[in-house]
Amino acid sequence: MGTVWSNSTSKEELDMALSKAKQIVSDNPVVVFSKTWCGYCNNVKRLFSKLNVSYKVIELDKESDGREIQAALREWTGQSTVPNVFISGKHIGGSDDAMDKHRAGKLVPLLTEAGAIANTSAQL
Repeated sequence: MGTVWSNSTSKEELDMALSKAKQIVSDNPVVVFSKTWCGYCNNVKRLFSKLNVSYKVIELDKESDGREIQAALREWTGQSTVPNVFISGKHIGGSDDAMDKHRAGKLVPLLTEAGAIANTSAQL
């Protein structure tokens, strides 16, 4: 069974987008694949800003190949929604996953270990 995007995204486009997404994740300790209008994305970005996290945001609705990148992320992670959050090259999930990790006291240590946050006492 194909993906939602299988009719509009060729295998070559998907491969190129996947390579690009993996390079972005590899090059940055924290990455949020987002859309500017997405409330869940904005929640994660607000949380990261309050925690003084140094992170890379890819706004898929502003990227010329954003649709292909989102399709590639689905193939890679199994998650088709945004935000799609990576820390230290590992997929941690979406907004609920990030918020749950924060409430459980697990997010700041991950961010600190990734070198994306200096203040280990950061709390909300």
